[in-house]
Amino acid sequence: MHIDLAVLQFLAAPFAASLILTGIHAYLGVHVVERGVIFVDLSLAQIAALGGTIALLLPISGGDAHAPAVYWVSLAFTFVGAFVFATVRGHHARIPQEAIIGICYAVASAASILAMSKATSESEHLKDMLVGNILAVSWPEVFKTAALYGAIGLFHFIFRHQFLAISMEHKGGAVSGLSVRLWDFLFYASFGFVVTSSVSIAGVLLVFCYLIVPSVAAMLYSQSIGTRLAIGWSMGTIVSALGVYLSVLLDLPTGATIVCTFGLVLAIMAAVKPLIIPHAVS
Repeated sequence: MHIDLAVLQFLAAPFAASLILTGIHAYLGVHVVERGVIFVDLSLAQIAALGGTIALLLPISGGDAHAPAVYWVSLAFTFVGAFVFATVRGHHARIPQEAIIGICYAVASAASILAMSKATSESEHLKDMLVGNILAVSWPEVFKTAALYGAIGLFHFIFRHQFLAISMEHKGGAVSGLSVRLWDFLFYASFGFVVTSSVSIAGVLLVFCYLIVPSVAAMLYSQSIGTRLAIGWSMGTIVSALGVYLSVLLDLPTGATIVCTFGLVLAIMAAVKPLIIPHAVS
C-alpha cells in the first residue's frame, strides 16, 4: 500500500505523541512493576476519566471535553487517588494496596458510567475514554505534553535515588530514613499529572499498555534498570510505528490497533526468549 505525503503529514503528530507516551510511561512502568501495583495506572486513569466526565456535566466546562476546567477537575480527582494510594501502603497494612487500587478502579468505572448516563452522546465519550482518539492530537498538544512530561522526567531524574529506593524496597516500612509515604505521594502525584494528560490523548487502555507492556517485555530479558529502559523504549517506538501503520493499512481505529500490536509483540518476545536465552541481555 502506498502512503502519500499528505497521509504521512497527518500521522506525524499522532506518532510524535506516541513516542512521548513511550518515553515517560516506559520509565514509570519500571517503578509500577517493581512495586507490584500493576493496575495503579488503570485505576488512576479511570479516576481521571471520572473527573473529566463529571466536569463535562458542570457548567464550567461548557460541554467542551477540551476545556481547561475538564483537565483541572481530572487532575484534582487524580491527586485524591494519589493520596489514597500513598496512605494505604505499608508493611504492616492489613489490606493489600492492590486491593484498594482494584476497588478504586471498579468504583470509578461504575461512577463514570453513571455520570455518562446523564450526558449526551455517552457511547462516544465511553469509547474515547477507553481507547482515546490519538489521531486527533494536534502539534500544540504534542508540544505542551512534551514540556509537561519533560519537567516530570527532570523531577524524577533529580530525585531518582529516592524514587528507585522506595520502588525497589516496596515491602519495607522505611527505606534509608526516607519518609516512604511522602515520596510515595510525590510519585503518585507526578504519575497523576502524566495519566491525566495521557488519558485525554490516548485513552485508558492505550495508556495502560504503554505503561506495563514495555516494562514486562524488558523484564523477560534483563534485570538491569538501564537495559530494561532501553528495551522498553525501543519496543514502544517500534510498536507505535507499526500500530499506526497497520491502522492506516487496514483502516482500523488507531488506539485499539496499537493496543493489540503491543499484545502481539509481547507474545512474540516471550515465544522467542527460549531460543535466545543464552545470549539474552543481563
